[in-house]
Amino acid sequence: MKKPFLICCLLVATFTIGQTNPTDEELIKAVLETQRTAWNNHDLSAFMETYWKSDALTFYGSSGVVRGWQATMERYQKSYPTPAHFGQLRFVLNDITEISDDAYYVLGEFYLTREVGNAKGIFMLVMKKIEGDWKIVADTSCTTP
Repeated sequence: MKKPFLICCLLVATFTIGQTNPTDEELIKAVLETQRTAWNNHDLSAFMETYWKSDALTFYGSSGVVRGWQATMERYQKSYPTPAHFGQLRFVLNDITEISDDAYYVLGEFYLTREVGNAKGIFMLVMKKIEGDWKIVADTSCTTP
């Protein structure tokens, strides 16, 4: 009787030891990969799920400041009306730095390859853990020549 229990405990311990929790940086990278994949599938709804669904969300781009999740969604809908405008998105992440236990900033570059003309630029995101999920709470993005 004791032998099967001991074997079971050893198996559980073996599997548990091999598993590690992902770091905050890995989780943030996963959010950005979700965002990139959604964009490349022209799925604006899934793309916007990475943003904090709040009136306090701030997007700062070349057209100025947009406040709120809904206004940010409308900005994207207006700026990217067709799959040709979406194109294919690629990120280069340059820095992910902890601000506090539940907040990071992310510095990076974006590259859009698309039919209506390629675009590239830089961004800084502020990401915060909200109800256990990492969300973008502020986005400063601008195109570069």
